[in-house]
Amino acid sequence: MLEGKTVLLGVTGGIAAYKAADLCSKLVKQHADVNVVMTKNATEFISPRVFDSLTGRRTVTDTFDRNHEFHVGHIALAESSDLVLIAPATANVLAKLAHGIADDMLTTTVLACDCIKMAAPAMNTRMYENPVTQDNLAALRRYGWKLIEPDSGHLACGATGKGKLPDPQVILSWVIRELSHEKDMTGLKVLVTAGPTCEAIDPVRCITNHSTGRMGYAVASAAASRGADVTLVSGPVSIDRPVGVRIVDVVTARDMFEAVTAVSGEQDLIVKAAAVADYRPVEAASDKIKKKDENLSIALERTDDILAYLGGHRRKGQIICGFSMETRDLIENSRRKLEKKHVDLIAANNVRDEGAGFGTETNRITLISENSETHLPLMSKWEAANCLLDRMMEMRKA
Repeated sequence: MLEGKTVLLGVTGGIAAYKAADLCSKLVKQHADVNVVMTKNATEFISPRVFDSLTGRRTVTDTFDRNHEFHVGHIALAESSDLVLIAPATANVLAKLAHGIADDMLTTTVLACDCIKMAAPAMNTRMYENPVTQDNLAALRRYGWKLIEPDSGHLACGATGKGKLPDPQVILSWVIRELSHEKDMTGLKVLVTAGPTCEAIDPVRCITNHSTGRMGYAVASAAASRGADVTLVSGPVSIDRPVGVRIVDVVTARDMFEAVTAVSGEQDLIVKAAAVADYRPVEAASDKIKKKDENLSIALERTDDILAYLGGHRRKGQIICGFSMETRDLIENSRRKLEKKHVDLIAANNVRDEGAGFGTETNRITLISENSETHLPLMSKWEAANCLLDRMMEMRKA
């Protein structure tokens, strides 16, 4: 996702500096070119040789290193960077950056950068909550810095509270969000539904399906990476939550219906990727089960048809996409759904196709509109999500 992008990773002198090695490795695995600049204090926690090995490049620590490959090291590093990431960012370095102090290689280089700037603060809770630190963070935000909120928990100093460096995977997700795609959806509001819904039969059992939410989460993440204001209405899932996305957690189909209808009128693009349970037990179903539990005899009724509601209550200019998961007659069934639900696009796939079923990292979808069919090859769900959004953007501009 980061091929062709150059990230300047700044490592400062906190105990969380050891996590920067994992973060660096993850950036490299995403094919980013990574230059690492360390403060002198950071080298007390982790050796620069670790980053040399991970990046295949010399880690920079000294402003006056005469052996550096660049003629003017800090300027060359600044000019080559697409994004600066300070992780971990100590209170001391954040204070320097907020006030333009450049007294070492890292702060000097960052002061010369005009690219995207991000920082992940990590420090003792009291240091983080100190009004001076909060003022410095506010100043950095005014200057355009994107700050990744620290986690709460037990800190290395023994305190418990806010100040932990987020997991490197979370920080990587923020970098991907900033660099992976041009911001062609800036200013647009996008609503995505994802995951299954669960309809309780009794306190133990429920009616649900095998949806993992991966496709819907990929769409939400892709839209956010393109600059959209994204609301994700999600059923119960066990996958990482996308960063930079407003998430509304729901359980039942009625929950999802109410969450969707509350905001659908404000949206420019809507993608219903959730696999909603089609039926729910009617009143007193649990009594029926108790009487005839061995056969699980329960009375059912249909759940709310969210996609039909969206299609029937669209506002002018809205583009709506639904998903169709079939086991046969893919095109015919999906076209009927397109017409019946009054939507613009159906993303159809056959769950029996290898690599296109529930829980996979890949998908093979066919994009069906009133006048076209586009068969996409097997690809990652991230790539499929961007193809889907590309098509919706084309339809919006038509």
